[in-house]
Amino acid sequence: MSALDRKLLRDLRHLRGQLIAIAVVVMCGVATVVTTRTAYDSLLSSRAIYYAQYRFADIFAHLKRAPEALAATLATIPGVAAVQTRIVFEVTLDVPGLDEPATGRLVSIPARQTAVLNDLYLRRGRYLEAGRRNEVLVSEAFAQANHLQVGDALGAVLNGHWQALRIAGVVLSPEYVYEIRGSDVFPDNRHFGVLWMSREAMGPAFNMEGAFNDLALALAPGASEPEVIAQLDRRLERYGGLGAFGRSEQISARFLADEIAQNRVSGTVLPAIFLGVAAFLLNIVLSRLVSTQRDQIAVLKAFGYSNRAIGGHYLKFAFIAVLPGAVAGTALGLWLGSLINRMYVQFYRFPVFRYEVGPEVVALAVGVSALAALLGALAAVRRAVALPPAEAMRPEPPAGFGRGLLERAGVWRWLSVPWRVIARNLTRRPSRALLSILGMSLAVAILVVGRYFVDAVHLLAEVQFGMVQREDVAITFHEPRPARARHEVARLPGVLRSESFRVVPARLRFEHRSRRVALTGLEPGGTLHQLVDQQFHVFALPPAGVVLTSKLADILGVRRGEVLTVDVLEGERPRRTLAVAGLVDELIGLAAYMDRHSLSRLLGEGESLSGALLAVDPPAASQLYADLKQLPAVAAVTIRAVALASFEETLAKSLGVFNTVVVVFACAIAVAMVYNAARIALSERGRELASLRVLGFTRAEVAIMLLGEQAILTLVAMPLGSVLGYAACALISRAYQWELFRLPLVLQPRVYAFAYGVVGVAALLSALVVRRRLNHLDLVEVLKTRE
Repeated sequence: MSALDRKLLRDLRHLRGQLIAIAVVVMCGVATVVTTRTAYDSLLSSRAIYYAQYRFADIFAHLKRAPEALAATLATIPGVAAVQTRIVFEVTLDVPGLDEPATGRLVSIPARQTAVLNDLYLRRGRYLEAGRRNEVLVSEAFAQANHLQVGDALGAVLNGHWQALRIAGVVLSPEYVYEIRGSDVFPDNRHFGVLWMSREAMGPAFNMEGAFNDLALALAPGASEPEVIAQLDRRLERYGGLGAFGRSEQISARFLADEIAQNRVSGTVLPAIFLGVAAFLLNIVLSRLVSTQRDQIAVLKAFGYSNRAIGGHYLKFAFIAVLPGAVAGTALGLWLGSLINRMYVQFYRFPVFRYEVGPEVVALAVGVSALAALLGALAAVRRAVALPPAEAMRPEPPAGFGRGLLERAGVWRWLSVPWRVIARNLTRRPSRALLSILGMSLAVAILVVGRYFVDAVHLLAEVQFGMVQREDVAITFHEPRPARARHEVARLPGVLRSESFRVVPARLRFEHRSRRVALTGLEPGGTLHQLVDQQFHVFALPPAGVVLTSKLADILGVRRGEVLTVDVLEGERPRRTLAVAGLVDELIGLAAYMDRHSLSRLLGEGESLSGALLAVDPPAASQLYADLKQLPAVAAVTIRAVALASFEETLAKSLGVFNTVVVVFACAIAVAMVYNAARIALSERGRELASLRVLGFTRAEVAIMLLGEQAILTLVAMPLGSVLGYAACALISRAYQWELFRLPLVLQPRVYAFAYGVVGVAALLSALVVRRRLNHLDLVEVLKTRE
């Protein structure tokens, strides 16, 4: 073993406490990299394989009704490789063991199994048997949530007729990897499911023999999706087409794409913060090491060691310092990645979920940790290499200090000796104090970010389910009903109040931008569905014009007062212009609202209703649910309490793991930062403090001089860290402004209290450790001169 290697081992042993702190931070950063990268790779490859093997369609369209012969015409559109026509209807289900009515989406499939677009993966049971028209295949998520087995029966209202459906098999579909209704954000698998039924059975049941109302297309390689969609819309217009759309608007594919994008963001931002802190810590430790080893560097150079050997020695120190963190972080990341993947399996339904752990992941982990080591060591190594041997043989000249600001201001005479020492150290080494403050403020900022997600999601739920959706039950009709339906709904058992609504599909256009949305007409003065502005105050629905959610207005590039073109995709399909009467700030989805009467005038129709919002007397809710299961006009029933429970359960599963990991990592970084700052201060000032002890100062006074300085630095770092944390949360909130949902920028005082508490406890524990070391200082050894 060379002399430099023996010196390296001694340095590592001497600085083991600080190196452990660095290794912990590196471990957090590497674990984050590995976790997010494996989750990203697993989702990406599982999606690609599933979509390809089961022929996930490229374009989707829903229409009123078209003859089956139209399929051959649509297949001639340039760029279309395959056409799959279907019958799709939503029906009310009576599920055994479920009091509330459930909503089922019935999708037709060929009576005999053959290769089709959006093909099914049979998980259990068998395919439909020819001639058995009451058999269905059910989605796995719905079956699991309701404990349904092959052979069980469900009740369903098909086009006004009650029918018992027998489960023949449990299946998966690439079209419903994330199984939710179009208006939802989180799945409610107990109350919504997809069922596949033979075309021969669904045709007569819904009067759709020889016709279809839904289709999926596959594109040929190189085909232009916008051109195909434009031609498809023109040809389906006379058949009541509601506007074709690509995978980017297909709800399941969109959620998957957003989750993958989220992994990419979190897999970049968080590791960058963690590894930045590690590099910062390493720089402080190495700088201090080079400073205290000036004489050793000079002797090594005098004995013939080259600058390259000296630089390599300190670089080796840096790489060894991060190595344990890289190894532990990789192992921890693989374990957390497996946990995340198990959670994905509960939300995303793949036949096989591939857990991708390739060598490139390990290489990436090693690479980022090596980069952190290099960045942290670079400045210190440069100083060691550039140090001339003759100059290094001399002790470091004392710094030239003058009267500080506090001394000139006359504050000095009000301070005791220990506090004068503290003030002098802080004012005479401002750059060092600022670096320490910056490091600890980063720890506070990470803790703030870690707790931000919880508050943001809770506010999202509070706004959506407490202020916007205030109804107990929402029912949707199969077809628009005449105005008298509101009185029939109001007479249902347990209904305290009802407000009707009208929904029509429409394409909103402004300049060259357009978006297909549901245009919703609400009761003027209604209270069961409220609009809220950006400050979450109730926004009164104006009698004319259209009100857009802010996100939709951003997509269209339109502002209040400007005029939109509205292409209604239903009925007579009128084209109208509407002024934007206001913007609201709902946090889920895209929406456009109008006064219901104004919408009726725009459509040129009499009063008609798409559904109703109900306030329900709780004791009578069971009877109401039982009646709704039997009503043939009702296509879907949404219960707010159930949706909220699903929302909270989903968050508990998804955010629970993520938030725990981030908070634990943030705590580790906070402890590492504070402990390292205190230990370095003790190392730098050991000789000074020992001198004070010899001069007669008590242990308590000396401890105040050292720890008081750290306390001041910590107290100053807290508000700065709050500002940095707020800025980081603002960036995250801006990154999470998606079409499906938006995370509001909200930070409750308890977030800061938590961050301050963790840093305060870390500071206190570090102070106790340092105080113990201070009490056991070997005064004689410390006071030995280096000359």
